[in-house]
Amino acid sequence: MRFSDFILLLNTLWFGAAFIQFSIAQGNTLKILVPREERGNPIAPTLSASVAFLGGINLPIGLLSLYLLLCRPPFFQADDAQLALFLFFAACHFSQFAYNLPVLMRGGRVGVAYWPVLKGPMLRIFVIDAMLFAANLVVVFPLVSRS
Repeated sequence: MRFSDFILLLNTLWFGAAFIQFSIAQGNTLKILVPREERGNPIAPTLSASVAFLGGINLPIGLLSLYLLLCRPPFFQADDAQLALFLFFAACHFSQFAYNLPVLMRGGRVGVAYWPVLKGPMLRIFVIDAMLFAANLVVVFPLVSRS
């Protein structure tokens, strides 16, 4: 298996897991984001329902990665297409990592606001998105040097 295929597999698994977490396991996501004492707040069900959009965004990204991995369409053989798509995947991971940085700089969970970036599932999300951002860029660098 080529390194780029391995990264496509990791992208597929990660974005697929995000779909499940945010769209199917919304109640679990609410437990991560909202402290126990605030889950009775009338806004909690709205927050729980709204995270389904995050899953909806992650699903097509994971499906695209899976399609590229399994079908290897002819257009994807070109360096330019691989460059564009691996940059796209890197940007997807980076955006999910980067939007946790301001929360982290505020100190993570402050009272009932925000979420704990440096512990539990949010730490895992933070670290894996950073690592997959970097891994997708590792695929990009040789493509840039050949262009």
